[in-house]
Amino acid sequence: MADLQFYFDPICPWAYLTSRWVTEVQHQRGYEVSWKFISLFMINSDRGYGADAQRHIDGHLLGLHALRVASAARASAGNDAVAAVYTALGQAIHVDKRRPTEVAGMKDFTREVLGTAGLNPQWADSATDELHDEVIRHETTHALDLTGKDVGTPILVFNPETAKPSSFFGPVISVIPRGAEALRLWDAVETLATTSGMAELKRSRRSAPSFD
Repeated sequence: MADLQFYFDPICPWAYLTSRWVTEVQHQRGYEVSWKFISLFMINSDRGYGADAQRHIDGHLLGLHALRVASAARASAGNDAVAAVYTALGQAIHVDKRRPTEVAGMKDFTREVLGTAGLNPQWADSATDELHDEVIRHETTHALDLTGKDVGTPILVFNPETAKPSSFFGPVISVIPRGAEALRLWDAVETLATTSGMAELKRSRRSAPSFD
């Protein structure tokens, strides 16, 4: 049984930062993390994109295509494959600052990224396969059912598949905590998430994301 469910959209830099913190804690404590899907394109399409939103629409569509590839990886090779695909795409998109300029280029881009990472490049063929949208939609809806609909990604669920799962949007961090600092943040977030009646703790972002 997983210790944590992590809902992500690969296109979100803040979610990727948080995921690197989660993997840091995972390696230190031997936790099991179940990697789940949440689509910013589906969320915002349901809410309705505002005027002059084409840049966001295009970016969110890239994320949906990447989630389809991750879904194909899960179907083929399980949860660890999802983690590997997310790491490879996150490194390319957010750290190396490489991403297609058009949605049509996502398949070839993903095939190259997977091949370089030693993963199955054929998973990239699913980037345009809408059959994966059913599971992505299901997990997106479930994530919002757990936290409420006025959130984005990442969503963390502590104690999943138990009688008392505890979920949170975030934490949104701009720097990846390492070592003991990563554990301190984890324990604090878990305490807040599992405290009865705790609903929200927030402040505005103060710096650009750093992937160092």
